[in-house]
Amino acid sequence: MDLGLKNKVALVAAASRGLGRAVAEELANEGAALVICARKQETIDRVASEIAATSGVKVVGLAADVSNPDDVKRLVQSSIDQFGHIDILVTNSGGPPAGPFDAFDLEQWEAATRLLLYSSVNMARAVLPQMKERRWGRILNITSIAVKQPVDNLILSNSLRAGVTGFARTLANEVAPFGITINNIMPGYTRTERVEELATMMAMKQGISPEEFVARWEKEIPMRRIGEPREFAALAAFLVSERASFITGTSIPVDGGWIKSLM
Repeated sequence: MDLGLKNKVALVAAASRGLGRAVAEELANEGAALVICARKQETIDRVASEIAATSGVKVVGLAADVSNPDDVKRLVQSSIDQFGHIDILVTNSGGPPAGPFDAFDLEQWEAATRLLLYSSVNMARAVLPQMKERRWGRILNITSIAVKQPVDNLILSNSLRAGVTGFARTLANEVAPFGITINNIMPGYTRTERVEELATMMAMKQGISPEEFVARWEKEIPMRRIGEPREFAALAAFLVSERASFITGTSIPVDGGWIKSLM
């Protein structure tokens, strides 16, 4: 299937590893030029070179902290300076710390809000004017299965990713007349560095091995395994493509059946 992504320009946030990198690689393999970001310039330069070498497309790596509004403005403006416009925005960030409600003070809640909610709002605000002018655009927010079925011990992520979902669903209706779609994609337990770190932390608290802890997750998943980043990236590429032009305002899980709700 030709997704119509050749010569499109995609900005993928937090793309040095994990799901962000998997999405960036998938879009590059479909022919999209890329701007990718991470906090460290040296790291993102290396990743940009690797993706460019394997895909043959132009990839620009920029250092940016998406929780910093000034960095977001600079990131988007630099992307437009490089390519003239942005067709596709994939919002993404690292996850906030795990823990129960009593573990976090107001400062930590504010930091998590900047990281998860405000980063998505600020990136959308920065790219939408030129998308509206060109009457075409795709915004895809990487959220979490926790939006539909909260995960124990992740109160920051559970709360704020739900906020991103409400923001995106409302904004989707506002920008639909301009040919712009906004969707959310909800990863389940996927074989990324972030999930491995979380499993290690939780396993230490319970006095078991990380492998034993991951096995508990796998028992909760009908497919009896955790996902691979490329499986997640395949849906992401479709949702930002020409072929997905009539899909907007949705939140779609990639979770092996973990979410138990009907809708």
